[in-house]
Amino acid sequence: MNGLQQYQRVNTQTSITDADPHKLIQLLYNGALERINMAKARMQAEDYAGKGKLISKAIEIIGGLRSFLDFEKGGDLAVRLEGLYDYMERTLFEANAKNDPAKLDEVAALLRQIKEGWDGIREEVVQGPNQQTG
Repeated sequence: MNGLQQYQRVNTQTSITDADPHKLIQLLYNGALERINMAKARMQAEDYAGKGKLISKAIEIIGGLRSFLDFEKGGDLAVRLEGLYDYMERTLFEANAKNDPAKLDEVAALLRQIKEGWDGIREEVVQGPNQQTG
C-alpha cells in the first residue's frame, strides 16, 4: 500500500470515528457514489473483476443505509426509502450482470438526489429543532 492510500485510509477512519450519525450517513452516500463511479471506470476498462467488487461494495453500502432507517420516526418516508434502496440494489445487480453503465448512472443520480436532501437538513439536525435561528 502506498503512502497516499495509507493516508486516505487513516483519514477515512478518523472521519468515521469523529462522525455524528448524520455525518456518518453522508459518508455512506459519498462512499456509494465513489464506488459506483469507480465501477463505471472499471467497466469501461473491461476490468470485470474490479467492476464486480466495486458494485458489490456499493450494494453493501446501500444495505448499510437501509439498516439506518427508523420506521417509527421516519414513517412513510422510511418505507419509501427502503423501497428505493431495494430498487437501487437490484439495479446495481443488473448493471453488473449486463455490464450496463446506464444502470450505474441511474443509481448514482438517485443517490445524489437523496444525498442532496440529506445534506440540506444537516444544520437542522446538528442544531436541533429548538435551537434554530431565523
